[in-house]
Amino acid sequence: MEAKVYNSQGKETGKVALSEDVFGLSWNADLVHQVVETMRENARISGAHTKDRGDVRGGGKKPWKQKGTGRARHGSSRSPIWIGGGVTFGPRNEKIYGGKINKKMRVKTLYTILSEKMRDGEILFVDSLNVKEAKAKEGKTILENLSKVKGFETLLSKKKNSALIAFGEVNEDVIKSLKNFNNIDMGDVKDINPLVILKNKILIITKPEESIKFIESKLA
Repeated sequence: MEAKVYNSQGKETGKVALSEDVFGLSWNADLVHQVVETMRENARISGAHTKDRGDVRGGGKKPWKQKGTGRARHGSSRSPIWIGGGVTFGPRNEKIYGGKINKKMRVKTLYTILSEKMRDGEILFVDSLNVKEAKAKEGKTILENLSKVKGFETLLSKKKNSALIAFGEVNEDVIKSLKNFNNIDMGDVKDINPLVILKNKILIITKPEESIKFIESKLA
């Protein structure tokens, strides 16, 4: 299978070959759900933390003697049933919510999502992105040009999560030109993962031949 390649002016410059094993897989909802949810849980940070009776300061001395007072026996004033004592079964920040994802599942999920986006016409291959100077005006021009490509008209108009630009070759001036656009995410193609792809409607891949080779190499 093949896909069209465009330049930063939004004009077609050629085509790139795509592997059926990467961009032609059928949708697997169960696999995608399992991997994506595990990734979200692995990224979860637990901030809530309570102290149990061993963490609360004090309480080392027995409140009163064991027998002879007529009162219930107690060994510490930091018992959970005392005011100022520890908390029973409260949230702890050492709790692990996530789990392990084996490599084959993670890669298969990435390829499945790429295949679905390819079918939906949400992947745009661009040979390179260049600007004369690192200014937002230059970045807006790039987005305006690419939004002229059929099927990618919402690239500039969508207010949130419009596109992820995966750079096959990082250009600092381009990054600086686009960093003020809140609806655009950017990153190295080596760092793309199912979560960040699903977050954005459009995926823009630069240096397509080199980028695709790297993505395909994940199978190895």
